[in-house]
Amino acid sequence: MVQRIEPQPGQESVWDYPRPPRVEQSPRRIRVVFNGVTIADSQQTWRVLETSHPPVYYIPLEDVQQNYLALTPRSTFCEWKGVAQYFDLTVGDRQVSNAVWRYPEPTERFAAIRDCVALYPSQMEACYVDDERVQAQPGDFYGGWITRDIVGPFKGGMGTWGW
Repeated sequence: MVQRIEPQPGQESVWDYPRPPRVEQSPRRIRVVFNGVTIADSQQTWRVLETSHPPVYYIPLEDVQQNYLALTPRSTFCEWKGVAQYFDLTVGDRQVSNAVWRYPEPTERFAAIRDCVALYPSQMEACYVDDERVQAQPGDFYGGWITRDIVGPFKGGMGTWGW
């Protein structure tokens, strides 16, 4: 049995997030740095909240330096959001494959993220929520962003697939 961490004032527990997940607008500033370049900076983001997962932030394409993205053949299917397409990210001499994704035709419930991208924080130089540097969700499957106001335990690491 998973032992939930009780949130303190000002914190959220991922165990209070819903399943199926929901999408909500975020007023917080989201910044992403890769190879010394700020590739995204936005205060118009959305976050997807799902039981046992830290939030995944979706950044409007207009706030992303799209010239660093290259579409790849990879696609995946999410039962809630639909079919995702992936992008390689290349800045200068550094590249990460399939590190960025989007849902070009999301389900109606997730229509808000249609023109947005998400990314794996573990593959970036740094990701920030406001001025706090994010810790990546373990496992690189879900792409969650952990900050001091989010408590778990979090699904994604070794031994958590059965949760």
